[in-house]
Amino acid sequence: MSRDFVGALLQLNAEKGVSREQLIRTVEEAIQSAYRRSPGDEDINVRIDAESGKVRVFRARLVVEEIDDPLTQMTVAEAQAIQPGAEVGDLVETEQLDQEAFGRIHAQTAKQVVLQRLHEAERNVVFDEYASREGELITGTVSRVEPRAIVLDVGKAEAILATTEQSPLEHYRIGQNVKAYVLEVRRSAKGPQIYISRTHKGFLRRLFELEVPEVHAGTVEVKAIAREAGSRSKVAVASRQQGLDPVGATVGQRGARVQAVVAELGGEKIDVIEWSEDASTFVAKALSPAQVIEVRIDEEHRIANVVVPERMLSLAIGREGQNARLAAKLTGWRIDIRSDVSVAEAAKEAAAAAAESLAQAVGRADTEEADEVAAGGGEAVEAEPQAPAKPKRRKAAAEPAAEPAAEAGVKPEPKKASAPKSRKAASKSEPAEPAADSGSVTEEVTP
Repeated sequence: MSRDFVGALLQLNAEKGVSREQLIRTVEEAIQSAYRRSPGDEDINVRIDAESGKVRVFRARLVVEEIDDPLTQMTVAEAQAIQPGAEVGDLVETEQLDQEAFGRIHAQTAKQVVLQRLHEAERNVVFDEYASREGELITGTVSRVEPRAIVLDVGKAEAILATTEQSPLEHYRIGQNVKAYVLEVRRSAKGPQIYISRTHKGFLRRLFELEVPEVHAGTVEVKAIAREAGSRSKVAVASRQQGLDPVGATVGQRGARVQAVVAELGGEKIDVIEWSEDASTFVAKALSPAQVIEVRIDEEHRIANVVVPERMLSLAIGREGQNARLAAKLTGWRIDIRSDVSVAEAAKEAAAAAAESLAQAVGRADTEEADEVAAGGGEAVEAEPQAPAKPKRRKAAAEPAAEPAAEAGVKPEPKKASAPKSRKAASKSEPAEPAADSGSVTEEVTP
């Protein structure tokens, strides 16, 4: 019986892939659990010899300082009475049991527990195997095609390829071999569930490692990947070895290596560019196949202002903005693309606007100066009306004209002060002829 037991363990080890030690530990726990279901047998333990297959059943208790469960624990003093030198934490054997105590009911219970534990152990082994492969490539055969997913048989488990992780260019059939990228491995009641993808950018990275020996060896490093599955991808590569062209090594002779990756992806276009530490150079290369005239980097706002020829504008932007969008994802910069013609027109408009604003500023300055001058001239005009003395002088010179009435027999009132006053006024007046007349009239009146 012991020989049969050892043979069964070896067969399970070969079929299930579970280690021999784990199988023995599982059987021990199963038999022990079957014994402990009977009242009073809570302290029963089971040990199995891996070489001979002999099963040993005995009672043992755990040595503790303070007893919480008297059925499975004992104090240090009690333990040392049975086994001298026992310490806290030791398992002290108290009684050896006969295997005949293991009855038919115990055997049935042990069988069920063993099968259950074996399934759990098998699931754990499979889970650990595939959990360690997260982020790697896996190859499986299409076993079922469902509306929301495709199920692949990958050996000991099944992998689920959801429709959201499938390329729109690809179609699958039963029995087809498919490579995929392992996204996540989850535990479930039916075993580990493996979720895979063919649209993840990590899938493209692993394909290049598979097809390009330099990438697999590490002499060429894939720095960044921007991908829109089924349409186009951009891959930035850099060389770790001096003198090695990273783009040429990745593309291969006549594009053989990159074409193998394209064929695996169902015809998806791939642009391989050289990575650069200089942001402007990297952005210019990321917009290939379009030519770039100038790149201005705004570090504060993380914006790259790109100038391209007018004929290259549509190529730089791409269909529905795809080329610019992929370049932005690849570089991590927000890219603003303009043509050289629009930039020149914008510069002209800016210059014209600056000239107009300057002219307006000069006009406002002239207007303010004129207003200031006008304000100062108005004050001078208000002071001028005080000066006109000519009408008064003419009036003073014309006063003696009324005096010839004395010649007609009218005797004017004698005013001695008037004559000198009129003489003084006459002497100050500019016209000479009236002064002479007035002088003659004055001479006739004064005697």
